[in-house]
Parts: sequence; structure tokens; C-alpha cells
Amino acid sequence: MLANMQNKDIRTLGYVLRRTNYGEADRILNLITPAGKISVMAKGVRKEKSKLAGGVEMFTLSEYNVHFGKGDFGTLTGAKMVQHYGEIMKDLARIELASLILKKVSMAADSSDSAEFFEIVDQSLKSINKNVDLRKVEIWYLLNLVKVMGEEVNLYRDMNGERLLSEQRYDWNGREAVFMMNENGRYGADEIKLMRLTTTVKLDVIERVKTDDLVITNVLDLARIASGIQKF
Repeated sequence: MLANMQNKDIRTLGYVLRRTNYGEADRILNLITPAGKISVMAKGVRKEKSKLAGGVEMFTLSEYNVHFGKGDFGTLTGAKMVQHYGEIMKDLARIELASLILKKVSMAADSSDSAEFFEIVDQSLKSINKNVDLRKVEIWYLLNLVKVMGEEVNLYRDMNGERLLSEQRYDWNGREAVFMMNENGRYGADEIKLMRLTTTVKLDVIERVKTDDLVITNVLDLARIASGIQKF
């Protein structure tokens, strides 16, 4: 993205993915924006009276003003907090999941400028900030991140190319990354329905879906395996 932004000033919404202290008072920030991932230098941001400090907090949606010159980083010239998701910081499980999502999105966004990375972070942090089942958030982010990266789970055909049937049970073939028919399999219509819904609607819709606890557990385990993440 930086190559297209040289000698430009932009204003954009974004979230901090990572902060790295630099020198005595500066920070290098990796931001996810609707246009992709950018790296900026926030000069003097660690000083007590810095006007930038409030807009570069973790788990915070902010509006950023950035100047891009010819260097490797943009220069942060303004940062205004739009929404801080402070409830995340009150619970270790929320912090861990939110931090994991930022880390994985940061890695994935290195190879793509898709606007969907910003949406994954935006919707995920909003939901984690609420009192919702964190398993649903993790399922949603995992399956949609895989989808954006072009490795979407096949939720319509089994390993033989046959349509997945509502009356049939399936296991997951990790080597082929596909469902395979098994009358005593772990996955059935409810699991497949939840996965299909997860990849087609926003996270706040999934929050309201009433689903059996075992179905959620099964889908989370499968989402972790299918995305290559066993645990966080």
C-alpha cells in the first residue's frame, strides 16, 4: 500500500495492530485501515503531554491523519479516538482473544489490502467488548479470516464431491481439508448450518443465534483445525 501513498496525506479510520517503542519517545505503529495495513511513526507519542497518545491505544477505533513521504513509514500527524473498547481490558480471556485476532490479522494483511481485514477487527472487537460467548467470536473471526485469505472451508461438498446432506453425519478429513461421510461422525446439519451462516452474516447476527452448546464446541474445534490454529 505504501508505494501508492508516497507524497500524500490521508485521513482514515483504523485500529492499532502492534506498537513498538522507538527511541526515547516515539513509537512505530502498525495500523489496519479499510484500505489495508500501514506502518507509521508516531513521534513524541510517549511524552506525557502528547496530543497523539489518546488515539493510539490498543482496542480503540481512531481517526488518523498520516503523511506519506518517501521513507518506509508514514508519519502520524493526528490521532482522534472514536471508540475505546475498555471492557476488553477487564477480563483476561477477552484480552487474549482480542490480542490473537490482531496478531493473526496483522500477519494475513501483509499479503493483501482487502478491506475485509478491517471489518474482521472492527466487528470482533465490538463483540468482545460485550458480554457475549467468546467462542462465537472466535468461530466467526477464524472462518472469515480463512475466507478472505482464499482458503474458505468447503461447506457444500464432501470429499467425493457429493452435496452435504442434512440427514447425514460427517467427520473432518484434515489432510484433504474437507468433510467425509461417517454415520457416527461428529458433525451434522446443525454444525454445518452454523458454519454457513457464520461466513455470510455479520458477527452481531451470530451473537443472537441460539445454538446448542455442543454444536458451538464442535464448530469451534473444527474452525481451529481448518484454519491451522489449534489453540490460542
